[in-house]
Amino acid sequence: MEARFGVSPMTARRDLDELERRGVVRRTHGGAVLPATASHEDSFARRLKVSTDAKRQLAETAVERLSPRETLFLDSSTTSYFVARRLIETGLAATVLTNSLPVMELVFKEGGPDMELIGIGGTLRRLTRSFVGPFAVRTIEGHFADRLFLSVKGLTPSGMMTDADPLEAEVKRSMITQAGEVTLLVDRSKLGVRGLSVVASVGEVTSVLVHGFSPVETNALLAAGARVRAVDGDDADTVNALQSPRPA
Repeated sequence: MEARFGVSPMTARRDLDELERRGVVRRTHGGAVLPATASHEDSFARRLKVSTDAKRQLAETAVERLSPRETLFLDSSTTSYFVARRLIETGLAATVLTNSLPVMELVFKEGGPDMELIGIGGTLRRLTRSFVGPFAVRTIEGHFADRLFLSVKGLTPSGMMTDADPLEAEVKRSMITQAGEVTLLVDRSKLGVRGLSVVASVGEVTSVLVHGFSPVETNALLAAGARVRAVDGDDADTVNALQSPRPA
């Protein structure tokens, strides 16, 4: 890379670090590779350090949409972890239902008296620190929530939400079914990445909050039937376009 592009070793390392932070590449010994597009999955701790500013802005916008005393599904994504942290920062009264062990720990340790927690149990995946499997799905099916906030491993050009693990995808699908409103939160690192399992189409969610998307990338989501809102740049407070929400 240094010889090809005429840059110093320090510049090359800095650029690779930035690309990894954005989720564009994965560092290896002596260089970097493109992330695998199917079953490869990074740990929760590793993903928590990727696109942190974007996830924070997405979480802030998501929480602004809430009213006190709502019931919320939060999936096991690191973006939802940022939503939980923002909920705690604002002190908003809410009931959180989640299969994410880090979110459970966060709410238990830092949540105020007005924040209730319902933990969704099941089989613990150590890599993602999340509970999945038949028991998790049955627990979700036994509850209704006002809203669901979720993210995914990647978005296909046709607007399909995907995840690396089929059990994680099944949990997300169950939450979508049981939620009154569904909001997908995605930053630009999700584009061009494809997981092994399909979760659903963006046309099946109520709205999509995006960060770092170009007009062309936003238009692709609109063409797939999504309602899209940008949370960064000059359009941060405007709804880019609206389509009919998913059917009840």
